Amino acid sequence: MDISRLLMLAMLMLSSMALFVFLQRLLVPTQKEENAVSDLVKDKRKEISVFDGLDPERNFLDKLDVFCLEKLGLKSKLENMHMLLGSPDRPNPLQILHFQQLGALCFGGFSIYVTGSLLGIIMAVPGFILPSVILKAKIKARQEEILGNFATFVDLSALIIESGLDYITAFDRIIRLTENKTALEQEVDKMLVEIQLGHTRRDALGRFAARTGLQDLRSFVGLIVQSDELGTSLVDLLRSFAADMRFRRMNKAEKLAAQASTKMLFPLFFFIFPPVFLLVLAPMAMDMVRSMGGGVK
Repeated sequence: MDISRLLMLAMLMLSSMALFVFLQRLLVPTQKEENAVSDLVKDKRKEISVFDGLDPERNFLDKLDVFCLEKLGLKSKLENMHMLLGSPDRPNPLQILHFQQLGALCFGGFSIYVTGSLLGIIMAVPGFILPSVILKAKIKARQEEILGNFATFVDLSALIIESGLDYITAFDRIIRLTENKTALEQEVDKMLVEIQLGHTRRDALGRFAARTGLQDLRSFVGLIVQSDELGTSLVDLLRSFAADMRFRRMNKAEKLAAQASTKMLFPLFFFIFPPVFLLVLAPMAMDMVRSMGGGVK
């Protein structure tokens, strides 16, 4: 047995071990602390990075995790990706890193097994990138969902504020009346909880905008902060902001509709025109072949 086959078997064994450890960490439920003092303690515990528990001296997987975080600079990227996903319990940033490592091992090991050459290890790169690409697609879908409901949320807020309530009470009233909370209502609810736990309004609003990663929400937060500082009418600002959002969405829709004809050129050229040409020219070509065959006889 040559060296390449030995290395290939070693790679497959490492992939199997990594898959086992990863699934064990993913599926075994984490123990929750009992007798929690308040939700504030829970929030502070969540603010601690999940990467703080890594110990390179403990096992090989922790050493690999620390190596990837330090050499590739993934810590802030993974934490930001987890935040934009809505900070779900699973996957957390460490599990996202494990998904990437598992993808690299599987793609690289399978490539080496199929090609029989160590050059197949280069396929570990797309395997490492693939999980982040999938998660970024989920983040984009979540952001589109937030934007789709945001203009209506701003209009409702302006209507309630116009009745004499402040904007925090207006947000709380909307959340309480909403039965099925979308991603936008969930983020607003988190912001209200932060304010109830003692965070300043400005800080909670800033974190709310950061969790979505959307410029429209940053502008919305800026309008509220400006209204608080200058004492201007927030209702007029919100109504103008909602109208501007709808106008920009309409322009975007018109732009996409104008680009549709250009985007259709590719399927037309490669999937529609060739069959049409075959249907039109095939009888003529067959007649020419038959006439040429008759002339030869």
